[in-house]
Amino acid sequence: MSPVIGANAPLLSGSKTSLKPATVSGAVFNVATSVIGAGIMSLPATLKVLGVIPAFVLVLVIALLAEISVEFLMRFTRSGETTTYSGVMREAFGPLGAAATQLCVVITNMGCLIMYLIIMADVFSGNKPEGVVHMGVLQQWFGIHWWNSREFALIFTMIFILFPLVLYRRVESLKFSSAVSTLLAVAFVTICSVLAIIALAEGKTQTPRLVPRLDKQTSFFDLFTAVPVIVTAYTFHFNVHPIGFELGKPSEMAKAVRIALILCAVIYFSIGLFGYLLFGDSTQSDILINFDHSADSPFGHLLNTLVRLSYAFHILLTFPVLNFSLRTTVDEFLFPKRPLLVTDNKRFMILTIALLVLSYIAAVAIPDIWYIFQFMGSTSAVCLSFVFPASIVLRDIHGISTRKDKIIALVMIILAGVTSVIAMSNNIYKLF
Repeated sequence: MSPVIGANAPLLSGSKTSLKPATVSGAVFNVATSVIGAGIMSLPATLKVLGVIPAFVLVLVIALLAEISVEFLMRFTRSGETTTYSGVMREAFGPLGAAATQLCVVITNMGCLIMYLIIMADVFSGNKPEGVVHMGVLQQWFGIHWWNSREFALIFTMIFILFPLVLYRRVESLKFSSAVSTLLAVAFVTICSVLAIIALAEGKTQTPRLVPRLDKQTSFFDLFTAVPVIVTAYTFHFNVHPIGFELGKPSEMAKAVRIALILCAVIYFSIGLFGYLLFGDSTQSDILINFDHSADSPFGHLLNTLVRLSYAFHILLTFPVLNFSLRTTVDEFLFPKRPLLVTDNKRFMILTIALLVLSYIAAVAIPDIWYIFQFMGSTSAVCLSFVFPASIVLRDIHGISTRKDKIIALVMIILAGVTSVIAMSNNIYKLF
């Protein structure tokens, strides 16, 4: 495969363009925006399942493994002749490896975009998990009308907000929206913290469990269902190459990833803990749904509204970053020999509109993000994050893997395989 394929081609090393290199700070924001997506919404629910201490350990361990897997991926990229994730897999495992990577990227990114739309619909138009009605912000403000239904609110948002943002041709062009998105995520955590502190001062917080509680409702194998959620929350490897090769020195990507992962780990555990303190065992898979109840004071009601809107707008600004990678991968898979996507306006527009329409249809049809988390975290996401990078190290076609690298890679694959199989098997068993 040619090293110059896809929408990111003009940005890669060896290009003759005069585009200004991206900055490390811009890369940090874009990586953080790729990481802090829908996963943050289900972190409180994972604390409900695991307990505080195991969840904290799992958040740190998966963050560390994510950093190691990115280092593996970039090291073999620099040693080879390609500049894409699928290209690295092609060098190691041939066309089948490239196709598997592209398929996993498409499944993961499309799943993430669908989750983003579901969350936005939950915020604006509410939801009915387990038959309990939760009102959306628009419904609380204006009452229930046809124009603030989930279907109409989503299509309005996609046409007038998301569509203009996904038309950018460079990831670097999204750095300012990514910076605002990251700040909104921080604002979300801050407001949740304030709400938790107020509830704690008033004696209204739930007592968190430090360790899991195993009973008739929760078995030992149920604990593994939380692992795919956190794995999905740390899956950003599909954006490593588009972001990393826009830097002046691709080696700076390691620094950007480390800073972004530290920031994300703090945000993840903070929102998980404060969300669990606020809602305890009533925590929903999308915690934003929990913030629909009326507060005891106008100030509390204002904070409830702000916490929902801050994350809804964070999701809005995160959507274009993941859409960029998805569009590039789909184009590379469907049209490997066609001219660069950025130079073909017709193909660019058709792909962009088609992906938006498909994600909209799925978001309207699927009401709960937990199901998508379980599926992606046990299949495509775990492959992209851990299985594929570790497999490249074990294959070692360039002879650059150390013994330590291979041991880490083998352990990574075993852990990923065991936890995914148990989580999937447990979910399938519960269906019957």
